[in-house]
Amino acid sequence: MSKREALEISEAGIIEPVPVPAQPDGRPLIGVLMVMASVLLFAGNDIVTKVLVTQYPVPLVAAMRYIMQFVLMLALLPRMGTRLLKTERTGLVLLRSACLVVSTLGMGLAFQRMPVPESVSIVFLAPMLVVLVAGPVLGEKVAAASVLAAVVGFAGVLLIVRPGGGLDLFGVIFVLIAVTTSVVYYLLSRVLARTESTLTMLFYTALVGAVCFGATLPWSWSGPAPDLPTIVMFASQGVATGLGHYLFTSAHREATASLLAPVGYMQLLWVGLLSWLIFGHVPDALTIAGMALVTTAGVSIAMISARRR
Repeated sequence: MSKREALEISEAGIIEPVPVPAQPDGRPLIGVLMVMASVLLFAGNDIVTKVLVTQYPVPLVAAMRYIMQFVLMLALLPRMGTRLLKTERTGLVLLRSACLVVSTLGMGLAFQRMPVPESVSIVFLAPMLVVLVAGPVLGEKVAAASVLAAVVGFAGVLLIVRPGGGLDLFGVIFVLIAVTTSVVYYLLSRVLARTESTLTMLFYTALVGAVCFGATLPWSWSGPAPDLPTIVMFASQGVATGLGHYLFTSAHREATASLLAPVGYMQLLWVGLLSWLIFGHVPDALTIAGMALVTTAGVSIAMISARRR
């Protein structure tokens, strides 16, 4: 990764490169607050998704999210023109977007069967798995400390999904599908960051998601007639993720990646707090210990990666 790139947490719960100034000379505290706000938006979107998928089919909920996100991306066309559409490796860009579509479907199906904190904690395994495969797949040098942290994170996930933990088996399977596709999405993000702009990749992500899930609407259009709060929740999905990405990217113009990367893992804290406030869900002690291991491992990997870069 070049010196003009930082780390961004995507809506899939993974970390990907974004272009930022080489030497941020702004207000570090403002940058930290921006990251905290962005991951709060991501966590809020997870909670909203959980509420919606208990009443509506997952493809319908996902379609509303991606269509709204695509509409927001279209607003950039008058300013950017064909630059927003231009790609160097279109096939890989579309494959990356398709991976996120599958990940979104997996997480939605998991949210129907599992609490949000446990689901999100498991999907945060994705960047740790990337540490283990980045060497043989991308030819990158991986620090031994990062490998050790990844092993710790995997141990944390095992505590969360342990037998007798009360998690739905199919829910766990769906999360693991999301993790697998997120790893591929992350690796493709690393490869494409050398030739494609962040906004272009976000545009095609929204386009592919809107097309794929929109095509299911004739079969997934079911559920109770939405009232005004439900309509607001549907609309908020695309707005929350779009604004969250904007804040996260802007934060790196105020502070360095080594300072901001660990703050991104506050998403797990926000998810846990919101889940308790809205659903009254409190994980048991072993699950909390597993989530703590995942968070510690993730923060460690983020700090090591940011400092090396």
